[in-house]
Amino acid sequence: MERAAAHGIRYDRPAATFFEGALLGNGKLGAVVTTRPDAVVIHFGHNNVWDIRIAENNKEKLGNFESLFARLKEIPAHYGSLSEEPWYREYVEMAAENYAKPYPRPMPCGSLLLGFDRRRVEVLGHTLRIHDGMCEIDLLADGKQVQLLTFVEQDADALRLALRTDGGSDVPIVFNRVKLIADPETPQELPAPKPYIDASRGLMAFRQRLPAAAGDGTDDAGQANDRAFRLTATFEPASVLQAGVSSWEGLLNPVPTEQRFEVRVTLDEGPDADVPELEASQQDGKAGFASAFAQSADCWSRYWSRSGVALGDAFLERVWYRNLYFFNCAVSPDAICPGLFANWSYGKIGSEWHGDYHMNYNTQQPFWLAFSSNHVDKHLAYVDMVERIGPISRKWAREYYGLRGAYYPHSAYPVEMTMMPYPVPHWGWEICETPWTVQSLWWHYLYTMDLEFLGGRAFGPIRDAVLFMVDYMKRPDARGEAWGDDRYHVYPTVAPELYELTPGFKLNRDCIVDLTLTKFLFRAFGQACAALGRTEEEAELLAEVEEVLTHFPDYPTARSARETVFVSVPGEDPEVVYNVPNGIATVFPGEDHGLHSPPDDYATAANSYLNHRNEGGNDLVFYAMAGARLGMLDLERFKRQIDYCLLPNGTCTDKLLEAGGRYSDTTPFDYMGQMGIWIENFALPAVINECLLQSYNGVLRLFPNWPKHLPASFSTLRAAGGFLVSASFENGQVRWVEIFSEAGAPLQVCNPWSGDATVLRDDAEERASGALLAFDAPAGTSIRLTPVKDGFYQLIRS
Repeated sequence: MERAAAHGIRYDRPAATFFEGALLGNGKLGAVVTTRPDAVVIHFGHNNVWDIRIAENNKEKLGNFESLFARLKEIPAHYGSLSEEPWYREYVEMAAENYAKPYPRPMPCGSLLLGFDRRRVEVLGHTLRIHDGMCEIDLLADGKQVQLLTFVEQDADALRLALRTDGGSDVPIVFNRVKLIADPETPQELPAPKPYIDASRGLMAFRQRLPAAAGDGTDDAGQANDRAFRLTATFEPASVLQAGVSSWEGLLNPVPTEQRFEVRVTLDEGPDADVPELEASQQDGKAGFASAFAQSADCWSRYWSRSGVALGDAFLERVWYRNLYFFNCAVSPDAICPGLFANWSYGKIGSEWHGDYHMNYNTQQPFWLAFSSNHVDKHLAYVDMVERIGPISRKWAREYYGLRGAYYPHSAYPVEMTMMPYPVPHWGWEICETPWTVQSLWWHYLYTMDLEFLGGRAFGPIRDAVLFMVDYMKRPDARGEAWGDDRYHVYPTVAPELYELTPGFKLNRDCIVDLTLTKFLFRAFGQACAALGRTEEEAELLAEVEEVLTHFPDYPTARSARETVFVSVPGEDPEVVYNVPNGIATVFPGEDHGLHSPPDDYATAANSYLNHRNEGGNDLVFYAMAGARLGMLDLERFKRQIDYCLLPNGTCTDKLLEAGGRYSDTTPFDYMGQMGIWIENFALPAVINECLLQSYNGVLRLFPNWPKHLPASFSTLRAAGGFLVSASFENGQVRWVEIFSEAGAPLQVCNPWSGDATVLRDDAEERASGALLAFDAPAGTSIRLTPVKDGFYQLIRS
């Protein structure tokens, strides 16, 4: 927590726009604190609050996979695009109709405005204290320094505000008006939001019903599955608030009964019947401001205690702490899994692509940091999402594909679905999304060794994915006769964000992302069966998996200026400009290649990394993860790209890097910057963690991508096998390593020293030698390693 305190975010002027404002949150409620020259305006959002209307038209027109595939095969291969065929062009338009609706989407929860007379009051700036979640807004009121303090409670969906002066004297009431503002882009067809004010209780509120059915908003009765939210501001003392010109506005009394100013803003959300009506009394504001903040700061202290870094590079240390702060604000295991833009939205901000779940990396990426950063509990929000979309995924596999298991969607919503939201073949047929969706469920087990989780929550979705992939690859159309081999192929498929479906399916076979993730999936399934003692029970399916692996396609390659490189599909030009970094997928997320690889495989993976061209937007974390896994990440260049993508609020947006792929020379390179807060980039600490510690293949590697001239240390990063690892690096050498075993898994460490290591555990010393140090590590054991110097044991104690 002390280290995090050094990396607060200071803004030395009014932060008038959404992307300048300070981000607050508790993983459920999100708030953006903006400061106009005439007011403080706070925008609210919540991971659980969505416009839940959904369009599910044309089910009967979609047909099924086999019938559509048969028709597509009849389109001449010499066409430049499948869209040249009129019937397919009409089919795509029909299939995309539902997704073209503006709903579902995260629903902004309104704003609180505190206005002042700018002849008397001036905004100087704000400081966001990431170590304890407090935002300090500096004001100059009648020549005196005043601070407006605000934070989000970590154990309730509430935001607190209080005016304070440095001298502790009576606080001047610098604000003269207050206003609750329903989101300006609230669709007209929704029921109108209803405001309420009761100055005698110091209370203002508005309530918004969110109907499940699309309509004109005139149905006041609603339906049983409607939802709602209520935003309530309660002022202390109540005498501060006076009635204004409408139920949306109030005046603020400059001379209340007590010379203090505190506000508690609460957000109630849930089924319509459970959200209090406007006249209902609110619960007391619990503890006062100071006591509530102490409780919140204690939650932050516990969060920061899970892991920490101290880096000789101040920029990277700042990136690590700030993004872990944002991650905690955005994700809670007790809330709906965040979509593309998490719990911060306003107007149309946060609504692009419905702010939904994109399963070809976007939804998965923010959770990459949960494992190595030792915040695995956060991943449960993602697990809930996988379980939520399980029924429609199994139904789609059965009814659309006629296969076993589950086919996980390209796009999904946290609302009840009876069909795929985006059944358009040219993206909806991305086969990689099925193994990709369940990959982190295996990681969750691997990094915790939690057998109860593996058997209770992970095994079912993993098995469903395996069933689908086995059946899909063993279809007659996917067998190797057409290509003159005896392999089972992934055909047809679509490379992520690249070619769509192509005439003759020239570029729609054996995408490298499909292959590496399917291989990962099959291996994980075998290990899961062994761990759970289900090898006999699953013998038939395991035999099918082994059969497919025995006849598995080779990864596609091509000759480039850098010799042989991996490409996304067979026959691809190695100079193609990618969007998603497909060509390096065998390194990450496939984990098939890396520092553990034989020289030839490593050389191909390294050449692929160096040869990769990316248009930008989906690569900031993804591509860098592969670089770190190879020990090749140029940290200085990585820092410059982060800086290029930084917004004033401290987050990184998605920014373009080059034209020539899907983008032209006239495309604004920052066009995604105003779409919302890209939660995917909160995974930046995962890249830094991989530079400090790697364990993906069961062997701990220390500081594999860290500059020798810079010191670094870390505390309790989580490693595969259920290990918590701490270590220090100085003067080009690992000084010590301490490993705590949570689960009793065997421990292997790549020896970081050229000589032997001293091993201390249970106050007993021993000596270990060799390139690979291997130990039994019973649960609850701590093992400390230090280098042996001058031929005798040297113990370095903490």
